[in-house]
Amino acid sequence: MGDLQVHKELDKNLEYLNKRLGIDVSFDVLVREIKVGGKDAALVFLDGLIKDKETQTLMIHLLSIERADINPNTVKKLMEEQLPYFDVSVLGNLEEVIESVLSGPLALLVNGMDKAVILDVRQYPVRGIQEPDLERVTRGARDGFVETGLLNVNLIRRRLRDPGLRFEAMKIGKRSKTDVFVGYINDIADPALVLELKRRLEAVNASALPMGTKNLEEYIFGTKINPFPVARFTERPDVAVAHLLEGNIIVITDTTPTAMIVPVTAWHFTQDAEDYFNNPVVGTYIRWLRFGAMVMAFLLTPVWLVLAQNKESLPQSLQFIGPRGAASVPLFLQFLLLEVAVDITRMAFIHTPNAVSTSLGLVAAILLGDFAVKVGLFIPETILYQAITAIAYFAIPNYEFGMAPRLFRLLILTLTGLFSFWGLGVGIAITILVMGFTKSLGLPYLWPLIPFHGPSLLRLLFRYPIPIVVSRPPFTRPVDSDVRGTGGQGESGE
Repeated sequence: MGDLQVHKELDKNLEYLNKRLGIDVSFDVLVREIKVGGKDAALVFLDGLIKDKETQTLMIHLLSIERADINPNTVKKLMEEQLPYFDVSVLGNLEEVIESVLSGPLALLVNGMDKAVILDVRQYPVRGIQEPDLERVTRGARDGFVETGLLNVNLIRRRLRDPGLRFEAMKIGKRSKTDVFVGYINDIADPALVLELKRRLEAVNASALPMGTKNLEEYIFGTKINPFPVARFTERPDVAVAHLLEGNIIVITDTTPTAMIVPVTAWHFTQDAEDYFNNPVVGTYIRWLRFGAMVMAFLLTPVWLVLAQNKESLPQSLQFIGPRGAASVPLFLQFLLLEVAVDITRMAFIHTPNAVSTSLGLVAAILLGDFAVKVGLFIPETILYQAITAIAYFAIPNYEFGMAPRLFRLLILTLTGLFSFWGLGVGIAITILVMGFTKSLGLPYLWPLIPFHGPSLLRLLFRYPIPIVVSRPPFTRPVDSDVRGTGGQGESGE
């Protein structure tokens, strides 16, 4: 079936297309039969995915063509003389024609011509460009990616007019034929990483990608129980451009308003565009606040629990730690119940209309917490520290990465509740080991801490002024490490 060539008889082509596309069944698959140069012809397209004005102009022009205008060499004369359109191509395989029509372009079939002319007059429904909700900044650009892949590519092109910027297109999904674009700067990105990513994309054996880039990530990196994400997602074009300039590769999937960035380290998820829209000193302060919030989100409740369980061994200055009253539920079970309650509340907020979400928050956060304390189910201290942990959790700029420490905190809480100090130590060790063995496209997840690279670690801890940054991070093995584009080795020497 895939080798069926376009027949010279128009009726046979239309019969096959009707069988495969269900033209008589699907209301949106249209065939417009016309005369082109006195020959029977047909336009095959999807209603709603073509530009009406351009298509109308095209049809008027086709109907005005005389027989002498396209004879002999009909295909050549149509392409070179009679079709004044930018994106025109010729296909000789009917399955390729079907794939093209389902993507949006219009197919022109002419009786006596064993080729189909494809005209890209498609127009996808496009949501207006707006600032991403999850990556807001007080200053800076307000545009974000949308569900149209080509528009997302254009948003990057607008910011980066580098002739070395490449976007390679491929179709993934036997049924969905989803457009996927691999973007990189050819004289910066490591060719081995680009080839490895393309190899994994070409090996994707999927029927469709209904969830877009997220589905693609799971195919690229395989199924795993490790909750730490090995690819970063962003809805901001400026963030995508910044990573391209550092030697990363981005993957844009049509129908998905996010770009996937690979390879990444754990520290990529701790950075935020807000750092670079402030003074370097302020940016460093914000970054350290974020680091502190992440540590609290990960360790505050387990550390408080282990100290409360061993209050008798604490010095006098720390005797304030621990419960003030008795409760009917053990402390670590209180924290586990509160963790579940916070997650349920968060899910409830997502599926609650905005008009009543404030009321839901008041009921969940105030009334239920107050009554739980009054009936003796919880003590005020556990609610206090769980609330601090929940607030600190939302300081993590990346949603996917924020969920991983949350799960490991549950593990550490359980081990701490059962085995005290030993449980706390084992839980932290397990977390570090899991992160240490995690790799993103074959590169270490904890770089530049493991393996250690001092200059890069300092750049993570401190927000350097842009003019003094002269080299790209060596993590991605950039071909050109000098940010000034001179081809030098930069300060890293790598």
